[in-house]
Amino acid sequence: MGLLDMSVIGFFVVFIATLFIFGEIMVKAKGLFAVIGIVLMTLYFSYHLTPGDSMWVVVLYVLGLILIIFDGKVTTDGTIAGIGVLLMILGLALPAPSFTYGLLVGMAFVAAAPVSFLFTKVFSSRTMWDKMLLKDRLTDEEGYSSMNTSYKELIGKEGTAKTPFRPTGTVEIEGKFYSATTDNFWLEEEKKVKVVSADGTRIVVSPLEEAEKAEKAEEIHQS
Repeated sequence: MGLLDMSVIGFFVVFIATLFIFGEIMVKAKGLFAVIGIVLMTLYFSYHLTPGDSMWVVVLYVLGLILIIFDGKVTTDGTIAGIGVLLMILGLALPAPSFTYGLLVGMAFVAAAPVSFLFTKVFSSRTMWDKMLLKDRLTDEEGYSSMNTSYKELIGKEGTAKTPFRPTGTVEIEGKFYSATTDNFWLEEEKKVKVVSADGTRIVVSPLEEAEKAEKAEEIHQS
């Protein structure tokens, strides 16, 4: 009996392989993590697969990985990545010699994938995940604020909608990001806006052209 006949060994092989494969996706490891992960995963598959089912099971696993990368680069909403995770788990569990073995390798995958995020604390992370996590837009380090007592100072200032407003969204004003609302209408991303009112917890913006029209109308009315 080989070591990989033992479900515990299979658990650790899949855990470490997944850890490094996802680590390569998360950080710039120059391919080293990918090599380690692929070698270990190849060891797992080559041991358990039979000639009759080898191709489609591997395709299932690889397709799942491709969907995760595609989501990180293109769609960035997590939906396609979720489908990819399910495909990869199926690809790992189906060739397992028993239900318990398959359950354990599935658990190894589920445990290792989020743990691989710890690599970002040590290595330079890839920018492909920034949009999904809104890391560049919505963190305090990048100047984002959801509550500020000096909001009234923003009244009259111009900015740019950095997310669609439905009717709330994120606006950039003088290099800083703020949570804001339009009150009763939608705005598209990158639309120029102007702050028309604000208090300690809320900023109300209006499309720049609409705000200018309102100001001119007010001036005419006062004259």
